Amino acid sequence: MAGLKTKQLRQPPLVEAAMAAQALAFVRMLDTVVDNIATLEAALDTAFQEHPDAAIIGSFPGLGTVLGARLLGEIGDDRARFSDARGLKAFAGTAPVTRASGMKTVVTMRAVRNKRLGQAAYLWALPLLAHSPGARAHYDRRRQAGDSYSAAARNLTNRGLGMLHHCLQTGQLYNEAKAFPATLTATSGKPSAVNAHQESEAPATEVVA
Repeated sequence: MAGLKTKQLRQPPLVEAAMAAQALAFVRMLDTVVDNIATLEAALDTAFQEHPDAAIIGSFPGLGTVLGARLLGEIGDDRARFSDARGLKAFAGTAPVTRASGMKTVVTMRAVRNKRLGQAAYLWALPLLAHSPGARAHYDRRRQAGDSYSAAARNLTNRGLGMLHHCLQTGQLYNEAKAFPATLTATSGKPSAVNAHQESEAPATEVVA
């Protein structure tokens, strides 16, 4: 702060006045942008809360109005659109593609996908692991297995989309205890048969991001 109080190089008075007017114009523009964002966010919140799926989507950790509405807009509310969770995951691009040739198995990211849904799902990873202990443990296991942040985040949101699909299909709210059972959180085992809608973790093979 002391440096700001020292004398600075000056411009001619007319130049300084012009620069001051320009700076004030930028401030007014930013104020308008902020007001428009607030108005749009309020309209989005109203429309989202009126949708019958809002309560289910909003029950998931890390899904607020903006991100929840983005997922809803890309997934849609036609329950026949995706016959199972695998279809939704493939559509989002979170489900990896496995290629096996001889003695080598390579797991790669899906190239053909809905990029808008994929981006929304990817952005979900950080708030999901921040607000869900089970998601945090799942993410940590993937990192310990050698996944990069991007690969671990895709794996986590791939699981999240599977749970979201199940809840939307059955009309259930998110339940942390069912989503990440204590036995799964404590170990690296696979989900039990009663949680078959939650896709198991991919094997620790070579992963290409």
